[in-house]
Amino acid sequence: MTESNFPKRKQHRLSGYDYSKSGYYFVTICTEGRKPVLSTVGRGLAPAANTVTLTGIGKIAEEQLLLLESRYPFVRIDRYVIMPNHIHIVFALLGKTAGASPRPTLFDIVCAYKSCTTRICNKLLQTPGRKIFQTSFYDEIIRNQSAYDEISEYIFENPMKWEEDELFTD
Repeated sequence: MTESNFPKRKQHRLSGYDYSKSGYYFVTICTEGRKPVLSTVGRGLAPAANTVTLTGIGKIAEEQLLLLESRYPFVRIDRYVIMPNHIHIVFALLGKTAGASPRPTLFDIVCAYKSCTTRICNKLLQTPGRKIFQTSFYDEIIRNQSAYDEISEYIFENPMKWEEDELFTD
């Protein structure tokens, strides 16, 4: 098969944009094959609320997510939710510089997160080579307060809408 016969992978990143730039970024990371390995979503006590209960893999995923703030001093995890087969995160990249080295990009940070999480899960579960996450991820640059508010509400309401989420529940 020649290179031109391969399907073209959709470019998710904004061409020419500096993803190491300070700002807010909305990221969605899906599990490999959209398998529900991160959590379960069930009815909570309030009629409209669903509760998210993390699995062992989900707990490791959350721990590694929160550790990004100590690994990268300019990163803040602003909002997140760990659903059964995907994670929504709002990353805040702050104005601090990386010193003499080039500052890691959003892509570098997400890739390091996925790699660390997968490596730890596979070591603990004795599943070498198992993929936890899909290769790519979705990102959106949050450009204003209105977009931030909309995304924050979406993340907060995601567990409540899990049962009707056709994209993620096959």
